[in-house]
Amino acid sequence: MRMAVTGVGVALPGADSATALAAALATGRHPGGAVEPAAVLGKKGLRYKDRATQLGLCAAQRVLTDSGLLADGALTVDGTRTAVLVSSNLGNVDTVCRVVRTIADEGTYGVSPMDTPNASSNIIASEIAIRWGLKGPNLMLCNGPASGLDAIRWGAALLRSGRADHVVVVGVEPDNEIARGLVGGPLVDGAAAVVLEHTEAAEARGATVRALIGAHTRGLDVAGTIGELAEVESEPAAWYAPAAATPSLAAGLPVHDLAAVWGELSGALGVVQCAAAVGALDQGADGPMWLVAGTDSDDGVATLVLRPPVPAGVQPAAV
Repeated sequence: MRMAVTGVGVALPGADSATALAAALATGRHPGGAVEPAAVLGKKGLRYKDRATQLGLCAAQRVLTDSGLLADGALTVDGTRTAVLVSSNLGNVDTVCRVVRTIADEGTYGVSPMDTPNASSNIIASEIAIRWGLKGPNLMLCNGPASGLDAIRWGAALLRSGRADHVVVVGVEPDNEIARGLVGGPLVDGAAAVVLEHTEAAEARGATVRALIGAHTRGLDVAGTIGELAEVESEPAAWYAPAAATPSLAAGLPVHDLAAVWGELSGALGVVQCAAAVGALDQGADGPMWLVAGTDSDDGVATLVLRPPVPAGVQPAAV
């Protein structure tokens, strides 16, 4: 079975769709403006949710709507067969640090009952699942710079194993003082999401296939990891990769570095790359998009290939 991206949700500064994301990346800058969760979700229920959760909910609502899994506020598919995977390395670190500081200063009695749930590392994935009744597998990945593409890979594995029919993958990072202290600079303060499905399931419900998921690899360095990918994939039409990975990439092709536009993306990187690549394919970009998350100085490198949708009547190439 072939796996595909059938929806994209974007909640980034200056970009609220795959088209806007691809356009900002093409110009090398975004028009600015913070994401306002209340404008996307309404004010109800946001008061006690941390920034990362609010941003993740924004991207999730947009991707559910874009993919057709959500219509008029209700799911159009079986929620028990819909999984949620979230990638975020900094996520709720501000809440965790605040709770720890409160316990140190005042003891456990000083901790607000409103803060306690937000201190759980899987709070973003859980809140997305609870809000829309997504009762399939629910996972939170905090796996360094490669985490976003790892989440896509795990989503594909859930589909392949029959554990889910639809997978919502979200990448999100907040920008706050504590997160900046850990990474040494500003973060994106935004989120992106994609929906993954088997092409057969997408066609059965009348969904649009936006991109086909190709091969993926995982390794310790950029050159070796993309070398493995080259053994099974045709040459890329463009790269989505960090600037530090550029020396290992084939020359003469466009290289899109999202951090140059939005700042540090950390665990959100791979999912935002996927959303941007789909946006480019939506606009008629050619050929396979090769995504690279992680560099030689990180503890791992992940890659993924996204291919353009196959026109009706054309037999897809084997992976």
